[in-house]
Parts: sequence; structure tokens; C-alpha cells
Amino acid sequence: MKFKYIFIILNLTLFVFISILALMPLFLAGTPGLTSWQTNLPFVLFLKLILIAFNAFYFINRRLFFLLEKEDWPALVRYLEDRIIQKGRYSPRLVRLLANSYLVLSDSAAVMSFENKVAIAKPALVDANVLLFGAARILGKDISGAIRFFEVRKNTAKSETRDWVRWYYGFSLLLSRQTEKAAAEFSLLAQLSKDAVITALSSYFLEDTLSRALPEHGPELQSISKRGSERVLKALPRQKDWEREVSRLSAEIHAAILSKYMKETGRWLYASLKQGGG
Repeated sequence: MKFKYIFIILNLTLFVFISILALMPLFLAGTPGLTSWQTNLPFVLFLKLILIAFNAFYFINRRLFFLLEKEDWPALVRYLEDRIIQKGRYSPRLVRLLANSYLVLSDSAAVMSFENKVAIAKPALVDANVLLFGAARILGKDISGAIRFFEVRKNTAKSETRDWVRWYYGFSLLLSRQTEKAAAEFSLLAQLSKDAVITALSSYFLEDTLSRALPEHGPELQSISKRGSERVLKALPRQKDWEREVSRLSAEIHAAILSKYMKETGRWLYASLKQGGG
């Protein structure tokens, strides 16, 4: 739905609620109008404040909404660079949007350059967008840089992203052919992660790649992989359950680099069930 239609619908909804509250005293039989109006007044004022704030926010950001609606990424990048870098407005929302826009344009060098500016202006926003800035290094084939970036943050990232940071650290190690270290990270996640997608991806790489690269550890890695896949299948017994989980990540730009592996992991996970008629 276009932003202007959302704007109109919300305005109409708020206006209807305000009108109902304002006119209610006239239709309440046996209730003094003044008393009812005094009761409703705080709610009317509150809704009016919301209406004013919403309209102000929309008109201040209408250029931004227009560019997002058109998906004009180069123009959006120029607009955001002016607001953030030139005017120094390093808000969490705008920083994340600009980093995402660079990645949509596959401009990983711009993401890393932007990260340096964010680190000076508001260092906390680098950690808040750790997956975006880290994924840019992988997309830009700066694998050694990705390893250093994720390694520094794998134990300090926020709880909601910590497993993903560890997974990307393991993935970066795998890409640099540091297979033993990668196996250690994926083994830990396959056994302990509460995220089904992370557990499945870790188990897949342990079985498909690392057990072959490390034949001396093959049986151990395959055993860990099997237990990890069983945990995932217990939580997501049908392939459509897996596809639903993966679709939740589709809005995350950093996950775009994993779309191929997620498909392969899904086929691997449910292949045995199909063979067994499950």
C-alpha cells in the first residue's frame, strides 16, 4: 500500500475517534453534558496530539516516503547521505536505512566507508547494525576483515543478534578455509542455538562441507549435525514451517547473501522425511 494511502486512512481513523469522543456527551441520555465532556477531554486532547505529531512526521519525511515508494535507491542514497552525513543526523532509523540502501545497490565499499563515519559520530550504532556492516565485508570479499569484525563482537553483541554474529563469524572462517575454527563455531551453534534457522544452517555446513574437509573429525561432526537437524525438525516438522521461518528473514538485507544456502538447507533437512514418506 502506498504511504499516502496509509497516511489518509490513519488520519480518517483518528478524526473519527476524536469526533466520537467530542460528540458523545450530546447522545448520552441522562448524563450532564459538561461532566461527560470533562471526562472525555483528556482522551480528545491525547488523540489530537497524536494526529498533530503523525502529520508533522509525515510531512517532514514525505520526500523519504516518496523515494521508498518509487524504490529509487540511488536518489534515496543521495537524500539520506545529505540528511545523515552532511547534516549530522545519525538517527538509528536513518543509519539503518542508508546501510540497507547501499547493500541493495551492492555497494559494499560505501557501507564500510559509512561505517567509519558512524563509528566516529555514534559508535553504538555500529553494534546496533552489526549484521549489516559485517555482511558488507562478506559481499565485498573482505573475508579477513569480516573475521576480525565478527570476532570482536561475537561475545558482546546483543542477545537477539549474538547467535547470528557467531554464525557469520563461523561462515567467514569457512570462506577463508579455516575449517577447524569454523567447525568449532558451527558445532556450538548446532547444539546450543535456540534459533531454528541458525541451528539448521550450522548443521548443514557441518554435514555437507566440514565433515568432508575434516575427515578425521567426520563422525563427530556428522553426529552433531544429526542432533542439530533433529532439534530443528522437532520444532519445524513440515517443510512449509521451515519456509515460514526463512520468509521472516527475507526482509533482512544481510540474510540475502544466504538465500542459496537456506534453500539448500531446507532441501537437506526434509529430504529424509520425503524418502520415508513423512
